[in-house]
Order: sequence, then structure tokens, then C-alpha cells
Amino acid sequence: MSELPNIPGDFLSLLANQRLTPLKLESLESAPVETQATTVFALQFDGGVLMAGDRRATAGNNIVTETVDKVLEVDAISLLGIAGVPATAFEMARVLQSSFEYYRRSQLQQLSLSAKVRSLARLLRENMPMTMQGVGVVTPIFAGLEGARGARSSQPQIYFYDPLGAQFHAVSYAASGSGSNTIRSILSYQQRFGNPRPDTMEMKRAVQFALRLLNIAAEFDSATGGVNPETNHHATIKILDENGVKSVTPEQQAECYNL
Repeated sequence: MSELPNIPGDFLSLLANQRLTPLKLESLESAPVETQATTVFALQFDGGVLMAGDRRATAGNNIVTETVDKVLEVDAISLLGIAGVPATAFEMARVLQSSFEYYRRSQLQQLSLSAKVRSLARLLRENMPMTMQGVGVVTPIFAGLEGARGARSSQPQIYFYDPLGAQFHAVSYAASGSGSNTIRSILSYQQRFGNPRPDTMEMKRAVQFALRLLNIAAEFDSATGGVNPETNHHATIKILDENGVKSVTPEQQAECYNL
């Protein structure tokens, strides 16, 4: 009976065995101004985790677009919020999607939450040469749920990273991007002294709070796009709860905005 080939369960290790690397970028002295995606944040609310981001991307003092999605669904129980260079961040998201799906199909089970968190940290470390040159920098936020679909007992968890791949577990909230200082300050105050605290808000109130946070951040940071349903300026908002990931539509945002 022939032996089965030794196939690694880790998609990134498989790429390394085949001498393939997902992220190979080089910088030139005459490189153009990078496009930057800001701002993203995640918070615990009464029903799970809410992750939100404005939709503006900038290059220097120019607005490139107002329609970029910075909150991405990696799999049915994982969310990725990107801040930094979209070209690098989107490629990381695609590698993570392939990695998680490869593991699920090859090992017939979901990758653990801790392994998913480390996979993103590994991609950031592999991007270190570009980070040290000051280009291709990404500072993401990750939210995930432990356990297989239909058999989940744990609460969704939030993690944030520095550009070199260090990972940190956020108890209640995390923010990244140029508007993050304003958002983090408000979240800290509201969580400590607010009534209600974010982690006790029901979903509609949490969505309204998230929209207000983006508007306040936009007042102090030109790289952060505001939110105004009347002018068709919406955020990207996704919810991760025990049932998985769902999106908050522009219509739902408008309803919550006017509560």
C-alpha cells in the first residue's frame, strides 16, 4: 500500500516548500506616493463584535476614492480590518482566505483562532523589509470566533497588530489608522465612564455609536471620510456573533443614524 504524500496543513508552509512567497514587493527611489486606507476600529457590544471603517483612501493630500471597503470577511467566522497600504493589505487578506480554506479542506476542520491570529502576524513579519523602508506598511485589526459553525460557545475576540507583526489581544476595543487616536480616546472614555458602555449596547445602538465615532474622527483627520446617509456616504460595518459574519447595509445604517 503506497504511503500518502506528506502535505502540510499550513498553507503558508506549503508555499515555502514550493519556494513560493505570497508577498514580494520592491521599492524604487522614484516610487509614487502610496495610497493609504484609514480608519478602522472594532468594539465589543452586547451581541458580539462590531468592526467598522470609513471608505476613504488617500495618496498624500489627494483623495483617491470614497468607496474602498476596509473591513473584509476572511471566512465565515473571521473579520479583517485594514489600515495602511491597500495593495499590501488586500494581498494579505487573499492569502489568509486561501490559507484558512486550504486548512479546512486538507485537515477537515477549522483552523483554531490562535493559529489564525499567528498567520496574520507571520504575513506582517514577511512584509518587514517593506515596512522598514517605510512603504507597504499595514496595521490591521483581526476579529475571530473559536469553534466550528453550529457548535460555538466562546465570544468573538479582537486582536490588533503593530507593523512588524506583534499581536495584542484587545479586551473591549481596538482602532487603527490615522483617525484611531480620536476613536480610541472616545472608546476608552465611554467604556470606563459612559452610560451605556459599548459592551452593553444592543446592535442598533452600537451601529449608531460607530457612525458617530467615524464622523468625530473625520472632524480631526482629513484622511478619514465622514458618514452622511443623505449624501450617500456610508461606512463599511460588519457584525461577528455566534452565528458568524453579517454586514450592516447602507439602509440599516441610515435607520440607525437617525435613531
